[in-house]
Amino acid sequence: MLDGHLVDVGDLVLHDAGMDVRHPTHELTRAAAALRARRTALARPTPWPLSIDGLAALRGIGPMRGEVDQGRRKRKPDPQSEDDDLSFANDADPWKAHFAEIDALLERTDRVLAGETPLPRSRPHFVYDPDHDEAENEDLWLDVVKRTSHWPAVAAAAVAWNAWLDLNLYTRLPWLGLIVAAAILRARGLTSRLLPLAAGFKQSRFRPQGREGVLEKVEGFCAVVEEAVAIGNKDLDRLILARDLMSRVTAKCRSNSRLPDLVELFLSRPLVTVPLSAKLLKVTPKAVDLMLAQLGGALPRELTGRTRYRAWGIV
Repeated sequence: MLDGHLVDVGDLVLHDAGMDVRHPTHELTRAAAALRARRTALARPTPWPLSIDGLAALRGIGPMRGEVDQGRRKRKPDPQSEDDDLSFANDADPWKAHFAEIDALLERTDRVLAGETPLPRSRPHFVYDPDHDEAENEDLWLDVVKRTSHWPAVAAAAVAWNAWLDLNLYTRLPWLGLIVAAAILRARGLTSRLLPLAAGFKQSRFRPQGREGVLEKVEGFCAVVEEAVAIGNKDLDRLILARDLMSRVTAKCRSNSRLPDLVELFLSRPLVTVPLSAKLLKVTPKAVDLMLAQLGGALPRELTGRTRYRAWGIV
């Protein structure tokens, strides 16, 4: 997390699986949102996160503006239209009110599909800055990305992140800028995955204060990338060491054993659970328990430490 708040990986795993043992905290909710954004950026082709639809999906609001932006600009905003559609709440017949709400929803859906939906109602000023135009800032930032498309990958990502900070884009999502910067590096072919730039930012000494020069900001971003690469290399070393240790155990197993497949599952997933292993390997949970016991000392570290939801991982 860019604001310095850390969460327990066990709580994050349980929250991601919808099995919270307690009410999720604000920090845990933000960490889960960042995890979903990284998954979304990896699940689609590389240029897509650097579009309006991609930014909307990374924020978790769906492809709103990208599909209807042109129609919104042609239509005069009517913030009260949504309230007018729901003016049936006090009808004597409750079913009539429900059907009227459904009809209003279908009508708004037709307007969205036609590209003529009105702008949403104004957001509360005590939470959002009324002078902060996110749509205009999105266009400005995407223009910066487009104008630096022929630059070297690291320089283009550094300038894009600097523009993100200067525009103060998505003030409530400070972690999203580094995910998008990592997506730029991936789109340029510099990496095949998303670099952990947030972890690199935490390890580096660079902290943007707003008064640095362009050269200082680029050097600071390069330091963040260097720390992220170092973290990635350490994780790769852990994977290689764990593979060698588990390979010594699998070398003695039968030819029809599923233990090598379980080892590959550990190498390809950050977290492995008994239900997940049983589903992917098409074996019983009891068979997975026996294979975990067979690994013995080569078994990866347990991450959750809970009997209710146990998970193991290498990094």
